[in-house]
Amino acid sequence: MAIERVRAYLEQYGAADRVLEFGVSSATVELASKALGCQPARIAKSLSLKAGEEYLVIVTAGDYKIDNAKYKARFRTKARMLSAAEVEEHIGHAVGGVCPFGVNDGVTVYLDESLKRFETVFPACGSSNSAIELTLAELESYSRCAGWVDVCKRMEE
Repeated sequence: MAIERVRAYLEQYGAADRVLEFGVSSATVELASKALGCQPARIAKSLSLKAGEEYLVIVTAGDYKIDNAKYKARFRTKARMLSAAEVEEHIGHAVGGVCPFGVNDGVTVYLDESLKRFETVFPACGSSNSAIELTLAELESYSRCAGWVDVCKRMEE
């Protein structure tokens, strides 16, 4: 079960006991914000993509989405979201629980600049009813990200 994989991964940071589990789904930004009682923008959603032969997870604010022009300028290829089956196979978590923790070997994690306006954010923890509240420094450390990128834009209302 992916949540147990994430708990085991977070244990090395002393954060496994901070994982929250809900009696309701938190599989989407809206559902997660309701379960947590926070604004949707503070949900740190993990987008699963492929750039050439590389698999990526880009963590962005809940009110942002990929900006194709920025993505192409940064990664030199068109953004290609993975299918649900590809996400589980190549990233290591099922859609609804994708997070930057305990991902498969070879997956590169990036954090989008859109997160920097918050003191804390809530990424999922490997299941469709889990999350953890982290500071940006914790997110950066725990995700072992390759760095910060600016490849997203605010979603149109």
